[in-house]
Amino acid sequence: MTVVPSSSVRHDPDGGAAAARSILSCPASVHLVVDGAPDVLEGAEAAGTGMQDCGGEPTFSTPLGSELAVVAAEGRRALLTVHSGLGRHGSPDRDATLALAGRLVVRGREVCECCGDPREVVALKPDLVALGRAGQPAERQLRVDVGRFRAPEHQLNRGYLQRSVEHANSHHQEELRRAVSSTTGAPMTDVVGVALADLRTDGVEVQWVGPHGADRTVLHFPRPARTTAELGDMLRRQLHHGMC
Repeated sequence: MTVVPSSSVRHDPDGGAAAARSILSCPASVHLVVDGAPDVLEGAEAAGTGMQDCGGEPTFSTPLGSELAVVAAEGRRALLTVHSGLGRHGSPDRDATLALAGRLVVRGREVCECCGDPREVVALKPDLVALGRAGQPAERQLRVDVGRFRAPEHQLNRGYLQRSVEHANSHHQEELRRAVSSTTGAPMTDVVGVALADLRTDGVEVQWVGPHGADRTVLHFPRPARTTAELGDMLRRQLHHGMC
């Protein structure tokens, strides 16, 4: 495992924390290298593992007794490389990378919503965070202050907002169509498709196709959301209670 030495990394005076958290919240791909277990997330081991940003900690859900769970219980050091999923495919944002190094820890257990099986919650506790570009040498990466990276004000980052829109558009079409139908008075059968766009902490744009063509409206929240829980609650109140 290669960790970028501090002497070879330029320091960003502002920490780049917002950009780094945005990449962590919106990854295109992730690669985890663990001391003594370099392929811990490869192949079948990665099935259903996923990754989430939990307060600046990359967090994985893994079956009990998996190799990832074992090395986390041992507190081994690891290096996580995240390739950006921000913006549209082919945009310069997709060239950004994020490197996080630290120790793996077990944060507890949860029950899989799909099958009901217990799973270990494993997190990487970062002590080094660096921003870079695809193909860029290590010495040109920007060091990010870990404290700023994990600051609560970055939870509603650009990447989180983008992934929230993608999730709603992909998994909640029925609820979105019902919300537009209820708001406009049009029958649901006339609402062909709905998409959220430009989600912000203080509102969201709703686009849809109806019997008279494309239409849109901007919904304003009563106040800017301060946490992810508040944002979800405001979206549900404005759109549909069944959305998550």
